[in-house]
This record gives sequence, structure tokens and C-alpha cells, in this order.
Amino acid sequence: MQQEEYLEQLHAIFTTISELSSDTWEDVKAAWVVPKKLQRNDFLLSPGQVGQHLYYVKKGAMKYYYLHEGEEICIGFAYPGTVAVAYPSFIKKLPTKYYMQAINACELVGITRQDFYDIVEKHPSMERCWRMLAEEALLGKIERELEMLTFTPEERFKRLFERSPHLFQLIPQKYIASYLRMKPETLSRIKKRVW
Repeated sequence: MQQEEYLEQLHAIFTTISELSSDTWEDVKAAWVVPKKLQRNDFLLSPGQVGQHLYYVKKGAMKYYYLHEGEEICIGFAYPGTVAVAYPSFIKKLPTKYYMQAINACELVGITRQDFYDIVEKHPSMERCWRMLAEEALLGKIERELEMLTFTPEERFKRLFERSPHLFQLIPQKYIASYLRMKPETLSRIKKRVW
């Protein structure tokens, strides 16, 4: 992916939330330049590390997960066109409690936490945009938690498929099953019934 292409996509993420002035965007572009490549199974972040970057995913897919009694519990994904960040760690400068691991080879480009927050301080429109992105992420997590607590496995599958059908092309079924809090066999049975 060419630099101009990912910058256009990154710009679209921000401007769908809030309008950015050309000065703001120029500062963002100038700082969003930290390249990162991961091979399959490489970790972007592991428990105990502090997230110092906000990344845009240009290529590849990643899973976010906890280990609980030796079992991976998938809590999210990052893939082309999305931002990869350990929110609690990045925001609070605290060690993360989960893993961010490449499912396949990934190409990312990032901005340091310091540069990002310098831009947020300098440009009120970027501060508003960041706040609105964080609010959307919070609302998504609340909705997901309600689904996990109250929906049947089939309802959870249907909601995820309606909301994010592209995940089923990008992410292996075993990780989607973990994300939906079910066994891969259960997901296979549900897919056969629904599809």
C-alpha cells in the first residue's frame, strides 16, 4: 500500500467522526510515520508492556486476547483499515493485561503516544475526534458485553455477521468462535444452520 493510500484511509477514519482542519491533518500526517512489520504469530504487545503507539493496519490481521487458565479468550481484532491499540495501556500509560498478536504477516504504521497527545493538545478538532472515537469504542464494548450476557450463541453469531461480515473472510474461525465465547464446533453447527 502506498503512503498516499493509507493516509487517505486514515484521514477518512478521522473525518467520518469530525472535520479536521488542513493544519491539523498536516500535523497528523507528519507524525504518523512509525513503520512496524510483524510476521505470523509475532506479538505487537504482551502483558506487562506499555502501549506507546497508535497503529493503522495497512496489511494483515491481529487478534487481541487474554489467557485464562491456559485458554485464549479473544477480545477483538485489528485488520486493514482499522486502528490497532491497547486502549487502556495507551490512554493511562499502564502495562497492558492482554496480548496483541499477528494472525498473519502484518504491516502497520504508527504514531507515538507523545506525538499523538501533542497534536490532541494543539488542535481542539483532533481532541474532539479522539473523544468521539473513544466514545464509539466504549459503546461498542458495552453492546458486546450485553450480547455476551443475554444472547444465545446463534444470536451472537447473527449480530456479528450483520455488523462485520468481512471478519469471516479475514479471521480464522477458531478465533471468531473464541470472540463469540463458543467452541469452534458450535460455531460450525450454527453457520450450517444459518447459511
